[in-house]
Amino acid sequence: MKTGTKLFIAIIGLLLLCAWTIKQRDDIKKTEWLIGTWENKTLKGTIYETWKKISDNELSGMSYIVKDKDTIVFETIRLVQEQEVLFYIPIVKNQNDGLPVRFTAKLISKNQMIFENLQHEFPQIISYTNTDTNTLVAEISGTKNEQERKQTFPMKRVK
Repeated sequence: MKTGTKLFIAIIGLLLLCAWTIKQRDDIKKTEWLIGTWENKTLKGTIYETWKKISDNELSGMSYIVKDKDTIVFETIRLVQEQEVLFYIPIVKNQNDGLPVRFTAKLISKNQMIFENLQHEFPQIISYTNTDTNTLVAEISGTKNEQERKQTFPMKRVK
């Protein structure tokens, strides 16, 4: 193989690697449809999830329930791009000694996010699906007490 051909192949390889790296670092941008306030009305009260952009690499979320005039925050969340990896990092009240748990992105597209942590007790999978501009479905799933479980939270945008 000629030196020019080897150099050409090396340059193409580097360009492909750079393009892949840039694509991975932009995963956080694909999640910006989440920004705003979402609600799910239940018999126990109205569940809200509010998301805002903190920086080019981070979104911050909070889940809370409003019942009568009481507001109870039960989860804070960070969605963080670290190098090529996107993490969903919740802190849930009365779980895991108040410590954050990291879920790694397995799928990020323009309308769906799936995060996974197979070592976590429950859930092991957290997903969000943007069904249209003003609706989404959040879902937690996995195994608990050796049984498959899934909870679905259909939500509508309010802000």
